[in-house]
Amino acid sequence: MPFDALIFDLDGTLADTMPAHYVAWRSTMEKYGITFDEDRFYALGGKPSDKIVELLAGEQGIALDPHTVAIEKEEAFLLEISNVAPIEATVELVYEYRGRIPMAVATGAMRYVADLILGHIGLSNHFDACVTSEDTARHKPYPDVFLEAAKQLNVEPEHCRVYEDADLGVEAARRAGMEVVDVRNFFTPRRITVS
Repeated sequence: MPFDALIFDLDGTLADTMPAHYVAWRSTMEKYGITFDEDRFYALGGKPSDKIVELLAGEQGIALDPHTVAIEKEEAFLLEISNVAPIEATVELVYEYRGRIPMAVATGAMRYVADLILGHIGLSNHFDACVTSEDTARHKPYPDVFLEAAKQLNVEPEHCRVYEDADLGVEAARRAGMEVVDVRNFFTPRRITVS
């Protein structure tokens, strides 16, 4: 391993959560008359839920409290968590390198949701650090989440390798000066057809 630390995104990288997240997004947004198609959903991968709500509501001229609606969306997602599975190719890396080099999760998820997902896929206590949306002021595509993970691991950014599945996250890792592996090169998330 030519790196001193590994940093993993969570949704779509360690856990196949994206279909469940999209079901939750669709049901929540429909209540407020907000449209959110699946392609746009994937394009915004890595952005915290409250920022997505704020963006969509602003674009569609709907007044609401982004934080409250984001919590509602996360609660809807938790109803779908039984449909979440680990992404074996990246989870195998966690098992292979656990205890050998420092590892972190760097995610746009809220901490309580990240903890529940990691527990659901059997990866609680497998990481030396977990940086969530609450831990940085700026989010992907800004590099802050990855830089904070490197700081917590006590490893220089240029000695970290990141695993990511979204354009915003890939850009954030590059801005952090880290090598990034785009997991979409070996894993394609399931798509949802919602009428």
